[in-house]
Amino acid sequence: MVAAVASTSVLLAVPGSAGAAVNRVPREDVRVVTTVAPVTSIVASVGSDLATIHGLVPEGADSHTFEPAPSAARELSQADVVFVNGLGLEDPTERLARRNLKPGAEIVELGARAITKRQYLYDFSFPKSGGKPNPHLWTNPPYAKSYARVVADVLARRDPRHAAEFEANFRRFATQADALDAAMKQASASMTDRQRRLLTYHDAYAYFGRHYRWKIVGAIQVSSFEDPTPRQVGRLIMQVRRLGVPAIFGSEVFPSPVLEQIGDEAHVRYVDKLRDDDLPGEPGDSGHSWLGLMKLDFVTMVKALRGDASPLLAVPTSLVRDRAVYPQ
Repeated sequence: MVAAVASTSVLLAVPGSAGAAVNRVPREDVRVVTTVAPVTSIVASVGSDLATIHGLVPEGADSHTFEPAPSAARELSQADVVFVNGLGLEDPTERLARRNLKPGAEIVELGARAITKRQYLYDFSFPKSGGKPNPHLWTNPPYAKSYARVVADVLARRDPRHAAEFEANFRRFATQADALDAAMKQASASMTDRQRRLLTYHDAYAYFGRHYRWKIVGAIQVSSFEDPTPRQVGRLIMQVRRLGVPAIFGSEVFPSPVLEQIGDEAHVRYVDKLRDDDLPGEPGDSGHSWLGLMKLDFVTMVKALRGDASPLLAVPTSLVRDRAVYPQ
């Protein structure tokens, strides 16, 4: 997919000309580089076609370990703003950005600006001893809205000409994030405490769990980002049996024989349809967005755990025009 580089023109009157002859001097819009697809989508929802936006981390890649190609240095060197999730999610990409940042450009860590350190969550995959909190804030809609607020403020500062449009786009995003949030609260209210228990392939739902009062039972990807040991698998099987959860969740992108084994031995349904940073469909599709991703995941979890997903199904997924580059 090729990014469309939008530009505007500044009108200049020629001195001494009674007819006010005009020269047109093109001005490029803000050049933005982003990292993972949910961040790219949130930035694109605010920037729309008023900024040139280029994602670096391919959809479905493991953002924790992804090493950008050397060619990414050129894209980063041309950026005015680099939006990263931060909180240790994409350290290799952030290091490359810092080495190639041009004068006057900036790196904006959305996670660190969206919440305070007191709100950080540390858990089995992200222990406090490791120094990095769980970075997956975007699975909690109010935090995604905070990301969009930061993006709108940064873009308006960089390009005051379009400040009103950025603000309008933010408000549109916020309205739909609020609608998704309200629908998820309603869906959660249809479920018992036992139903609101989540075992997944990856520890991406900690902030989601805290916000909606779901208990995160565990994740098979431990702090080393490797498969758990047989002993750890055995403990998870016993835990699932004891809790009596109706289903456990794997990834559509990363098939997990370990989770399938846990489901078989614990006699619970294994649903391999979740995604944490791979947007549904293809770039340009109406559902290929942060909102489409979260709606898909929330509906999948609620249905499999025997809750009422109808409020979520009613949430529309169409946002503003998204012309960002998403590496595939």
